[in-house]
Amino acid sequence: MHSTIPATSRLPLSLPGTSDLPGANTFGDLSNFLRDAIADEDSRVFSESMQHLALHAEGVVAGLRTSRESKHAAPLLMDMLTELREHRGMVVNLGLAWRGLYEYAAYLQALNNFRVLIGQWLLHIEPWDDEVKVGSEEFALVAWRTLGEGMLLVDMYEQWRQCEHEDEPGSALGRLDQPQVERVLQWWQKFRR
Repeated sequence: MHSTIPATSRLPLSLPGTSDLPGANTFGDLSNFLRDAIADEDSRVFSESMQHLALHAEGVVAGLRTSRESKHAAPLLMDMLTELREHRGMVVNLGLAWRGLYEYAAYLQALNNFRVLIGQWLLHIEPWDDEVKVGSEEFALVAWRTLGEGMLLVDMYEQWRQCEHEDEPGSALGRLDQPQVERVLQWWQKFRR
């Protein structure tokens, strides 16, 4: 399934026509995007928490590149697990507007999956193992996937807010084109019979 990012998306694409992937190529780029994504108090808190999570993930990736030895890598993974728990707690406390978005549940699932993976990586450390089972590339892939879900949530929330402000007094029916309105009314009449 091919998806495109709407023109109203606040995260620019890499090069026009070359990719559908966002232009954030590093965790630092992600932090810059999140800093600019502030629209209200919930957005500010969410963005700051995701920035912190992204920077921490970048630190774990750097640490795993340096050494996968259990005595060095396990504390990094434990710290990341703590960061994920704190971030998830903040996400659970977001307002109803956030929780009404489909992407909200997807992001919570991604956070939970990331936590489970880290737990599994930590549990598979046997006393005789010298290294953790996860490498920097694998960790970065999971971190990017998780943070990507969060970026999508921020973007969809911003689009929702924009639509809400454009249609303040109107209903969803007011946003439909005339042929769509006619089909909805025909369907409604059939339904009422």
